[in-house]
Amino acid sequence: MAELPVPVGAHVDAATSLDEARAVGIHVVQIFIGDPQGWKKPTLDVEGGPAALREALGEAGVTAYVHAPYVINVASTNNRIRIPSRKLLQQTLHAAAEIGAAGVIVHGGHVTAEDEPGQGVENWHKAVAGCEIPVPLLIENTAGGAHAMARRLDALAALWTAISAAEGAEQIGFCLDTCHAFAAGLDLTSVVDDVRAITGRIDLVHLNDSRGAAGSGADRHANLGEGLIDATELVGVVRAAGVPAILETPGGIDERRADLAWLREHL
Repeated sequence: MAELPVPVGAHVDAATSLDEARAVGIHVVQIFIGDPQGWKKPTLDVEGGPAALREALGEAGVTAYVHAPYVINVASTNNRIRIPSRKLLQQTLHAAAEIGAAGVIVHGGHVTAEDEPGQGVENWHKAVAGCEIPVPLLIENTAGGAHAMARRLDALAALWTAISAAEGAEQIGFCLDTCHAFAAGLDLTSVVDDVRAITGRIDLVHLNDSRGAAGSGADRHANLGEGLIDATELVGVVRAAGVPAILETPGGIDERRADLAWLREHL
């Protein structure tokens, strides 16, 4: 079996993460801690709790990333969204640290059409400055939204300028999602260089094909080779980024194996 040039893993269920990792043959996983669509404090539903999972991951040589709940939007100008978002993000960071996670991935968020984009940028600055960040916090680009903080490169540049001025900025990294970038209308042949020119770093790739067309703004993941992204461009991102990649494609163990086989063939 051909070796991949970077570690490639998959999003898995926290309770069965090691079993799935063994079944697929991967050493990198991404999990949710708690409800990805809810506001409750993250809890880990595994036997023995966080300490047991941390020990098991270490013994198995598996690196874990935690995806923050989708509801988080620290850019929001709405106090009823922004304040709970900051609280939940902080709780997620602490929970991730308890299992020895390599990082927490969170979406860049957005403001509304009535807001000045600079307000969202300032709210991100305050969030970074006000959080304890015990593990790297990786901001992920998003597929759609005219007022998103991390969809277009100009918006990302404004966001990164504000974040870089905050205490704790050295713990902020970037997660590049290929489906999101394609759907946002970014050029995948240059996106790694374009993003690094702004952020100085890419820490993780979410490796997904796209059911939505280029520039559609549609966040519709597809299995590798079954979507609309050119195969050369998709694997080109993996090569150019040179960092761990996580599959967030549809299906289960069989589909993960097929995605890995496709990647080995094309790389």
